[in-house]
Amino acid sequence: MKKLLTLPKKELVARLWAADPNIHRMLRHSKHVEEARHLLFDYFNSLDRSMFNMKPGTYFSNMNIIEKRNAKECTRVFANTIRTENEFLTGASPLTLLCDLAQEKEGAIDAVSKAFLCEYLALFHGITGKYGKHVKSHDIFRMADGREAALIRSAQLDEYGAYIRKYLKRYRTGRDKVLVKERAKLRDSILRHFGASEEDWGNYLWHLKHVIRDLETLRSLVTLEPDEIEGIEAAILSGIPFEITPYYLSLFHKEGRVDHDRQIRAQVIPSARYCAGVVGSARSGVDLDFMGEKSTSPIDGITRRYPEIVILKPYNSCPQICVYCQRNWEIKAMNQREVQMSRAKVKEALGWIRDNESITEVLVTGGDPLTLRNDYLDWIFGEIASIDHVERIRIGTRIPVTLPFRIDEGLLEIFRKYHQWGKRELAIVTHFEHATEMTEDSLAAVGKIKALGMNVYNQQVFTYYNSRRFETCLLRKTLKLSGIDPYYTFSTKGKEETVDFRVPIARVEQERREEARLLPGLVRTDEPVFNLPRLGKSDLRAWQDHEVIMILPDGRRMYRFYSWEVRLVTAFDYIYTDVPIYEYLQRLAHDGENVNDYATIWYHF
Repeated sequence: MKKLLTLPKKELVARLWAADPNIHRMLRHSKHVEEARHLLFDYFNSLDRSMFNMKPGTYFSNMNIIEKRNAKECTRVFANTIRTENEFLTGASPLTLLCDLAQEKEGAIDAVSKAFLCEYLALFHGITGKYGKHVKSHDIFRMADGREAALIRSAQLDEYGAYIRKYLKRYRTGRDKVLVKERAKLRDSILRHFGASEEDWGNYLWHLKHVIRDLETLRSLVTLEPDEIEGIEAAILSGIPFEITPYYLSLFHKEGRVDHDRQIRAQVIPSARYCAGVVGSARSGVDLDFMGEKSTSPIDGITRRYPEIVILKPYNSCPQICVYCQRNWEIKAMNQREVQMSRAKVKEALGWIRDNESITEVLVTGGDPLTLRNDYLDWIFGEIASIDHVERIRIGTRIPVTLPFRIDEGLLEIFRKYHQWGKRELAIVTHFEHATEMTEDSLAAVGKIKALGMNVYNQQVFTYYNSRRFETCLLRKTLKLSGIDPYYTFSTKGKEETVDFRVPIARVEQERREEARLLPGLVRTDEPVFNLPRLGKSDLRAWQDHEVIMILPDGRRMYRFYSWEVRLVTAFDYIYTDVPIYEYLQRLAHDGENVNDYATIWYHF
């Protein structure tokens, strides 16, 4: 795999044709694209018929069942990319490009990228059973029975366990002893800078008062990399808000970016590329509301995509703003005007919920609603609790991650008041991105909530910065040991300004099938999902809910996603253009990863 990323185009083309000479011959000798299309579909049909033909000597007779399964998937994807319907939908024709390459037409090799060639090389290898993962069909386990079989299987499972541990030991949790000492020193530096005391540090109001929004303060406390300074300067110049709580800043590595804080820094320091994307979109009239929330809001402050649950957004800011935030188009800095919805508007929204008996659950989010005062939260939770048909109040918050001291006795008393067994649930849905964020302070905050009998769930956004082999597995294990149930793993959205965070859908699927699947069931309870604009979540584990329909000349896959309603109504779908697998692997290689560990990523569709 590593070598593949360094090959020139001509070598990749040569490997492409060597991988399946039959396809090369058909493309080379076709008089026009339609003849090639006809020949390829006949070829795919013949492969499908012979794939499970048990006669010895047939094309697939020596291929094991796993290779056959992969061959069938690769054939299906290849066929999808040359269908005329999908060419019409996407405005692309890889078949034309492949014909031009096979016939060595002038300029053909310049019309495709290495990413494109690698995608089809992987498909060719898959179709012919040469993708290399299951070339050995000899299985000792199948040849044994009883205790002998059990011992063989146990040894095999021990190998898996060692494999997991090899990767997990690369990463740290926030309770790592070295990190705890390092962060305590930075905390002391922050306190000295602001002339504050240990008592102040435990007071969430002090943190809110000293949220860091300027470059000078930030660079006086931690060493910033040149690209981070460039990004912050661009954000300030463009009026793009960024905020970091003193507590979260203490999770930084003081002397500059290192492996164990790169995820933390990336979340809160906008890149120059991100700022340019936001500004460019604004100038060109592109709507940053990727999820189409304005089109799923029946009344101000309410978003509705499902029958029984609605989102209520009384507050459009956070103590700390995530760069990749889905709602970056409406989230403001806390010191800006009109971040809090007027009480009159909130009452109108609550009245709408009260009048709609279908609604059994209200997700209070924003922004981070736990930034609001206790008396206000008492009022709004009380109003929701007074609605007879509401069974659950869900609170979406990053407070346990960014400002755990907010979980004070006053807030706990409010939780205690409205969480009533058998009548109404109050639940927390938080957002730990990485195991390094789980500190003793966060653990203590979660412990106080759990002591009330409340459930705490986690939603992770799967980004480049937590996508390395088994990196998210450590987060799952850390969360579960801390009383938090992994709930959703979100694929990063298609927002162009957040391209630094985006990873191919194939990597999300690979992580679920090859890494998360090795963990105990109680640990891997999160569902990998892609959130469709207007329509809601689509399950990435179910191949029936999405399919690759095109591979563009630059190597990006295009997917058709089906709504969760597809089995209830005649259909909604959504066409999505992903980031190239090739570029993702190149980025990993640049950052020192062994990309051979990710070799099967091409075969996750």
